[in-house]
Amino acid sequence: MVILCILAALLCFVYCLIVFRIRSGNNFYLIWGAGGVFLMGLALMIRFDWWSQLPLVLRRGIGAVFIFGILLFVIVEGFIFAHYHDKGREDLDYIIVLGAQMKPAGPSAVLKFRLDAAYEYLTANEETICVVSGGQGSNEPCTEAEGMYQYLVEKGISPDRILLEKESTDTSENIAYSARLMGGTDVSVGIVTNNFHVFRGVMLARHAGFEDACGIAARSNIYFQPNNLVREFFGVMKDLVCGNLL
Repeated sequence: MVILCILAALLCFVYCLIVFRIRSGNNFYLIWGAGGVFLMGLALMIRFDWWSQLPLVLRRGIGAVFIFGILLFVIVEGFIFAHYHDKGREDLDYIIVLGAQMKPAGPSAVLKFRLDAAYEYLTANEETICVVSGGQGSNEPCTEAEGMYQYLVEKGISPDRILLEKESTDTSENIAYSARLMGGTDVSVGIVTNNFHVFRGVMLARHAGFEDACGIAARSNIYFQPNNLVREFFGVMKDLVCGNLL
């Protein structure tokens, strides 16, 4: 068991470095470093039998919290995976493309996946209007909306079919601010985002008042799925606590 914990800790440290190197614009990769430290500490506790020296009440409390956390994680991930292959439906009034990092050379890989899914949908449904939603972060050369607009226009989507929402800073604001451009929520809308993010995007849209909302799942890089899925779990928990999903 000690060896397994050490090997798992080393994997966490390596994965932390890999995710760091993609420079995704946030510091969530540090959770893998923290996980590695935790596993190394667990290895020491097992090796020197420190666990058995803790009070019984404390051990039971820690065990209960750990089991509850695992069950909660499995349930949330189940909801996330249930929307992994959502394709929306034909002839929606609008689609909203949720923003992601813009780089000096253009959209990040994550954002390109979303834009390519939006392009495919818009090409097949010529009456649907697209809202590109996202403001400008401190490490971005322009607003995400402007970058997405340019990408879609260059691929052949008419500028008349694209509305720009340039103020939002998170998914909840993406939805709320886009609704203003659409004149309200009494329309059918598809939420275009990466597969791991569809569940939360659709739930936020419904919470914002869109009764006729569905997901349009874009692909994502399989190598970074562990990071995406863990991060999304905490995103769901944050929005749940803040009352954005109920």
